[in-house]
Amino acid sequence: MSQTALKQPPSDDPYDIALEDIDMSDASLYPNQRHWGLFERLRNENPVHFYEHEEFGRFWSVTRYADIMAVDTNHQQFSSEPSIFLVDGPDGEDENFDPETFIAMDPPKHDVQRKAVTPAVAPPALKELEPLIRQRVGATLDSLPVREPFNWVDLVSIEITTQMLATLFDFPFEDRYKLTYWSDLTTANPAVLETMGLTEEGRREALYECLEVFGTLYAERAALPPANDFISLMAHNEDMKSLDPMNLLGNLMLLIVGGNDTTRNSMSGGVLALHEHPDQFAKLKADPSVIPNMVSEIIRWQTPLAYMRRTAVEDVELGGKLIKEGDRVLMWYISGNRDERAIERPNEFLIDREGARRHLSFGFGIHRCMGNRVGEMQVRILWEEILKRFERVEVVGTPVRTFSNFVMGFTDLPVVLHPKKH
Repeated sequence: MSQTALKQPPSDDPYDIALEDIDMSDASLYPNQRHWGLFERLRNENPVHFYEHEEFGRFWSVTRYADIMAVDTNHQQFSSEPSIFLVDGPDGEDENFDPETFIAMDPPKHDVQRKAVTPAVAPPALKELEPLIRQRVGATLDSLPVREPFNWVDLVSIEITTQMLATLFDFPFEDRYKLTYWSDLTTANPAVLETMGLTEEGRREALYECLEVFGTLYAERAALPPANDFISLMAHNEDMKSLDPMNLLGNLMLLIVGGNDTTRNSMSGGVLALHEHPDQFAKLKADPSVIPNMVSEIIRWQTPLAYMRRTAVEDVELGGKLIKEGDRVLMWYISGNRDERAIERPNEFLIDREGARRHLSFGFGIHRCMGNRVGEMQVRILWEEILKRFERVEVVGTPVRTFSNFVMGFTDLPVVLHPKKH
């Protein structure tokens, strides 16, 4: 999952670099928001863009909405195996540490493993969970300091999503912050690992601990009557009972990250977007019924995961380019969500956007995010409860964004809450 920085344009001008030298895997572009102009240039001049990386090797960047859809919905020619990340498999010397996850599988194995855990986030389960989530969101908001600065990421976005994760796994609630830690470890590049005080070996050790903790829970659930949490669903499914440890760990990592990153960063991204677009916040206050549609627009605007990777299983022509068998293809959702060919006024944040749910952030085809409804529900409830309590959420400092080419998130969003006047 290495995402080290190599080349980048010498300035904020996307034309200050030769087209063939544009490297969208450069993680340093994203925290400073320097990627937008480069993606726009690629969409206009070279929408299926080849780059040979000194460290990672050859890969293609697909940047237009229609081309991304063509790849995402064609798993026969574009495989999810062996990885959804730019690089294959684990870093380091431990050959036994190679977590296998159903998002990086093709049918039929993918379908069996995905289907086993889907009931935990199906509409009947969410209907049952909604009152609990609303109660927890309300309690979280009521615990916040008012009229004084705090980090929204820590006290709201992480707190709410971590509580939800604990519920979906029926994980010991007092230990729920381990889930956030394991999620961050899973997607961290070497630079982020360093800030966490870890090496690649340290990451592996922590994830082995994750496997050990869940292995114990798995054995306990297998001995109990079936329930509708992720662990129990896997433990009681005939096709999942015999999972080897690396496949179990891979699926756990997938479900933890899937339940964490999209929702957490949409919760933070929405606060920033509405702060930066006061006309849209006024529109929201005037008509709170727009919230469900606004949630989709927030998820498009933020695009919490920048790309997904596929691997060509045969020579394929795309956008007039010949992609060779074995080539890696990155579908840049973050670019497709700003493609004016498919989305009207894509660089505007419009909470009442028509067809807002047609964004790419959840993917399409067989790998469309299975938890998309639970993520949308949490963001919707959050904004419904915010409007009951606060006049506005004011961003009072510079947001600090995640150093990553994969997770489009925040580590710090300083805000002040202004209570409603009664």
